Amino acid sequence: MSLISRCAITHHASITLRPDASPPRAKGAVRLNAKPLGNKSVLGGFRQSGSFRCLFPRSTEPGLEAVLLNTAGGITGGDVFRFNGHAAQGTTLSLTTQACERAYKAQPGPSGHVTNDLSVETGSRLNWLPQETILFNGSALDRQLRIDMAPGATLLLVEPLVFGRAAMGETLTSIRLRDRIEIRREGAPVFLDATQYSGDLHTHLAKPHIADGAGAMALVVFVSQTAEAHLDPIRLLLPDTAGATLIHDDMLAIRLLAENSFALRKTLLPVLRRLNNETLPRCWTI
Repeated sequence: MSLISRCAITHHASITLRPDASPPRAKGAVRLNAKPLGNKSVLGGFRQSGSFRCLFPRSTEPGLEAVLLNTAGGITGGDVFRFNGHAAQGTTLSLTTQACERAYKAQPGPSGHVTNDLSVETGSRLNWLPQETILFNGSALDRQLRIDMAPGATLLLVEPLVFGRAAMGETLTSIRLRDRIEIRREGAPVFLDATQYSGDLHTHLAKPHIADGAGAMALVVFVSQTAEAHLDPIRLLLPDTAGATLIHDDMLAIRLLAENSFALRKTLLPVLRRLNNETLPRCWTI
């Protein structure tokens, strides 16, 4: 190619972004079903797409374990992730994440959206055990977790949240957060927890009557006919910054505040092990 031709190509090639151009966004979806096979729970249906993946570690346990993985490395404004999981009658389905999820700084505009829809049939058990979600300063996260339960189904749910990277001296002076957890039984709501905040979360959490400077928190919900029997033993495991109560005869709710993510996990691990037959997904212990 001649020098003149190369100059012409360079002259006519536009590499500047249009004023209305937007950066690429991460999108992903996973759908899976657990079905019984003999005395085990196995994969009944599975589909994944985009930046959302699912791994199935080998296990000697009769239940099915699935590990969710965000290959985009985190969530920022405009990202969209969806998960649908179903535990058929007579199955045990445990869902966790490969690592902590991260909500990164977002540009002004849309939030990152995460929607999780789960269903549990009679005689089945669902363990929703994601690792911590870490909020970065400037993050914008809109997250929903919806669970439909049939009578006689069992549920163990945890949602841990970390407010910034304490080891790096990060404080959350500007974030947008909308988080909603809803549990229904036969279509009727039995548990609803909603959080919405925009602005300086660090100053808000520093108030003694709000969180007294806590750097992490978690919600645990256990729905089972054995829930009441766990109440007193669980209370013995909790620090002064946590509490446990029976919302219904078969529903135990636990709320925890901690100085940082390390202290939060130190309390969470024995609680989750007790409520999950002394086992946890390996991701939680690596």
